[in-house]
Amino acid sequence: MKEKAEKRETKSRYSTLVPAVDEASRILICLAESMPFKMSLTDICKKTGIHKSKGYSILNTLQKYGFIYKNPSDKTYSLGPGLISLSRKVLDNLDYKEIVSPFLEDLALTTQCSAFFGVINGDNLFVVAKHDAGQKIGVTIRLGHRFSLTAGAHGKAIVAFLPEEKRAEILKKDRLFFHGDASKIDRERLQIELNQCMENGFAVDIGELSPGINAIASPVFNSQGDIIGSIFLVGTFHISNVNIFGENVFRCAYSISKTLGADVDMGFHTVLKKINEGGSRD
Repeated sequence: MKEKAEKRETKSRYSTLVPAVDEASRILICLAESMPFKMSLTDICKKTGIHKSKGYSILNTLQKYGFIYKNPSDKTYSLGPGLISLSRKVLDNLDYKEIVSPFLEDLALTTQCSAFFGVINGDNLFVVAKHDAGQKIGVTIRLGHRFSLTAGAHGKAIVAFLPEEKRAEILKKDRLFFHGDASKIDRERLQIELNQCMENGFAVDIGELSPGINAIASPVFNSQGDIIGSIFLVGTFHISNVNIFGENVFRCAYSISKTLGADVDMGFHTVLKKINEGGSRD
């Protein structure tokens, strides 16, 4: 009886994964994360822990479908053009609302505020998903609402994490709405706020965009490492809650970015470095 039970347990444990598929996936991820675009069979197998003969067979199979390209001259491997059609299919049918909704719900319920996800389009940010916690007194913004890309907390969060050249291009504009009306912009304070955002992972607006209404925001990255939008929390919460709510917003944006395939360690490298140096925030 004991032997049969052990066999059933072993069967149950291994039936959830197909070893060959698992190994093929590890090889693809290995090539995607590799700094040199091309890798040798030896390096691939060493990094993935897969036996050389098995690795060779898997690479040949992936090559058949165009998912792997083998350079005939130096015998190195790289990701193949067959992946382009697959990724395009995903991107063309990506439903951001469906992806972010569970994260927004959790954020809203945890903070008892309203949580939103906005997508960048040109010089604007459009609200495409939201969740209200059902609080008696709250703040809501309709889906499709348009904000300036440089408005309030989300503007600071997005611009802070942009590549330096792109950030400089935006900051040299005459009309910026980080502090509400463009006439109120304080560029020296803004630079301090952007630096703090890069360190903490979130930006804050305390009643400047809308008196009495506070907001906290973090950027969201896609699989190409580009900022596609922002998670932002809006409510009448007390200023004493800013840091803990800010951490919640950052974690939400981090998780969504990771779900979208982003290299979150690269996107939030400054924040994660601070967390690691100071210990976990959990």
